[in-house]
Amino acid sequence: MRITAFNGSPKAERGNTNVMVEAFLAGAREAGAEIENVFLSRKKIGPCKACNACWMKTPGRCAQRDDMDELLEKFAASDVVVFATPVYVDNVTGLMKNFMDRLIPIADAHWEKDENGECRHVRRHDKPAKIAVISNCGFPQQSHFQVLRLLFRRLSRNIHAEVIAEIYREAGALLSAPAPDLQSLVSNYREVLRKAGREVVEHSRLSAATAAELERPLLPSGNFVDEYMKLVNQRCDDILKKLDA
Repeated sequence: MRITAFNGSPKAERGNTNVMVEAFLAGAREAGAEIENVFLSRKKIGPCKACNACWMKTPGRCAQRDDMDELLEKFAASDVVVFATPVYVDNVTGLMKNFMDRLIPIADAHWEKDENGECRHVRRHDKPAKIAVISNCGFPQQSHFQVLRLLFRRLSRNIHAEVIAEIYREAGALLSAPAPDLQSLVSNYREVLRKAGREVVEHSRLSAATAAELERPLLPSGNFVDEYMKLVNQRCDDILKKLDA
């Protein structure tokens, strides 16, 4: 099995998203998968020009010559694709959205109806058959992933794939916080991510127990949201005071 993660964080390997991706892929590798972590911030990807060349002039091939040539090959050769992105303005990052737009050549220009009678493009490739989503956000509530949950279900329908894992982490800054008392909690969370990677390879989905474990707050405090908000606001005030000094 080949699993390719397309990481849309502008911070690349320094991002909190990558903390999650690396642990997940480590588990997948332990289960025997061939893995790759692609940082979109290091790739030259122009925006889609809506020229229709990939459908009508050179079917399956974009008119632009940039790093998407290589990325489209990786995408179509993968059994499982991981879309990894932090939440920016209730959505994926610009890097990820640009990448998603440039996936249009994987579809055929012709239309068909899905099992519910809704139109979509005909599929050009057999792979990927399954996708996983990994994301974190700064806010301390899982409700901030509502847009992504819907977005990737729609995307999977359009590319004829199945969403087999959704891993969302609120208060993502805690994953790289230097506080010593957080280290054991983050380490335990990474182990759950590794287990998730193994399950995707071995069972093509997450167990209900692992999915539930991944949804639990990193800090199981009844006042976590208020406490976290207070800390963030204090940090903002401290930084702003330094600017005024």
